[in-house]
Amino acid sequence: MASSNSFSKAPPSWFSQCWSSARRTKPINSPFDTIVATNSSDGLVRRLGLFDLILLGVGASIGAGIFVVTGTVARDAGPGVTISFILAGVSCILNALCYAELASRFPAVVGGAYLYAYSAFNEITAFLVFGQLMLDYHIGAASIARSLASYVVTILELFPLFRDHIPSWIGHGGQEFFGGTLSINVLAPILLTLLTVILCWGVGESSTLNFFMTVTKIVIVIIVIFVGAFEVDVSNWSPFAPKGVKAILTGATVVFFAYVGFDAVANSAEEAKRPQRDLPLGIIGSLFICVVLYIGVCLVLTGMVPYNLLGEDAPLAEAFKSKGLKFISVLISVGAVAGLTTTLLVGLYVQSRLYLGLGRDGLLPSIFAKVHPTHHTPIHSQVWVGIVASILGGLFNVHVLSHILSVGSLTGYSVVSACVVTLRWKDKAVSQVSSRWTSAWQEGVICLIIVACCGFAAGLFFRYGASVVFLVIAIVIAVLAAAALYFRQVYTDPPGFSCPGVPIVPVVGIFFNIFLFAQLHHEAWVRFFVLSIIMAAIYAFYGQYNAKPSSDEIVVYRRAPGEAAS
Repeated sequence: MASSNSFSKAPPSWFSQCWSSARRTKPINSPFDTIVATNSSDGLVRRLGLFDLILLGVGASIGAGIFVVTGTVARDAGPGVTISFILAGVSCILNALCYAELASRFPAVVGGAYLYAYSAFNEITAFLVFGQLMLDYHIGAASIARSLASYVVTILELFPLFRDHIPSWIGHGGQEFFGGTLSINVLAPILLTLLTVILCWGVGESSTLNFFMTVTKIVIVIIVIFVGAFEVDVSNWSPFAPKGVKAILTGATVVFFAYVGFDAVANSAEEAKRPQRDLPLGIIGSLFICVVLYIGVCLVLTGMVPYNLLGEDAPLAEAFKSKGLKFISVLISVGAVAGLTTTLLVGLYVQSRLYLGLGRDGLLPSIFAKVHPTHHTPIHSQVWVGIVASILGGLFNVHVLSHILSVGSLTGYSVVSACVVTLRWKDKAVSQVSSRWTSAWQEGVICLIIVACCGFAAGLFFRYGASVVFLVIAIVIAVLAAAALYFRQVYTDPPGFSCPGVPIVPVVGIFFNIFLFAQLHHEAWVRFFVLSIIMAAIYAFYGQYNAKPSSDEIVVYRRAPGEAAS
């Protein structure tokens, strides 16, 4: 009897402890609660108004791609590239509506998709989402820095003093060693260092730079559209879809990533003046501006030059050169520099705020949670982000890694859409302990997983040209799972902004996101699973022991100088 008694009181195994920790969730707080910090000197400053947030979203989304991607896709889709951008924009709007609801629900704290997953699902899901997003951000920042360095050199070479005198190891591409394993680029780390210093100095200073650069590129894009409109030959728009509907749909999967960036607004939650009102407006407003600008550029580009004669590297600049408008080509180079600068600046900003959130929650070392008492910026996180990007951008040809990008964005968007559904299930906070609720919660999660699997299957069938019957079957199963979510779950309205059409809108977003996931290079799938295993191991040996999901410490939010209390 004694041995049986001692056996029943044996400590839990390491695996059961890890599993128990992994299922922890972050308590859902009121939108007006102040949570998570170490002392009164660690608060961030609420400086960002609605206009700043909109420019932040536009700055993150529109880079040099508006001058390149539009023409690249138009070579396949023809003038129908306009429809590709509209379809991709509609899909992103579905994601943006989900982000807007959660940004309104959690307006007081940094974290974005990681924070939402932590509250809606569990600790391990949030940590995995962070890992996938962070690898995207790190590689993306290094790649953008290299492109920015190349454009800066291109502008310098407009002056006779620099023409043909700038070696490749300074800015253009890079000097390759060991068969291309190393590719030295000096200018990219210098640019990253400058932007990191600005971001460490304060959110006001970085917001001012983002304002100047974003307004510059928007003005240039508007000039390009306006001037190009007088050179349009409407006969170039016929045939509108020369390679059929499939080319337009394929184009939509490519240009989808031109809109990625509005999630940066959600990650600025702790520095927005009136986050519950301004975050949803900033997310949706910035995306709407991007959609309008992309459509305008597409119509002008395909109207100026027949789609099959568009250049590959700089289609928009070449189109204006062919019309004798070389000065517009120079403007396009300036716009590309401004666009890449803002995209890089916002990307580095978002990364540091994500590290800040995980440092506060204990899933990363506490040094990432420290905020400078004077500048009120997470300097340690910001410097770390700058160092990683500088090493990648300065030593490696990161462009070869581009085919494993976008995994984090698509994963994060899908999880955010799923969070909207799960957090809307009625009486979760009250009834979660009951077996009836547990059963309903599990059923709902299974339905969401089925939708995601069907999206991936449909994507594979579309990609490899399988019979349309298989595509229809995948869609039908997804519709049945969505119907189960609609009829078997009870939803409640959240405080603040409410995403319309729950659960249908989030489910459609999940389906299309995972459909796009299936279009990525197969190495991107390998990256997803390998990185997930690595992050799970880090969590098992560090995160589970240090996590603080229920911190009772208080943040003291500081207002910008002269700002009236709201």
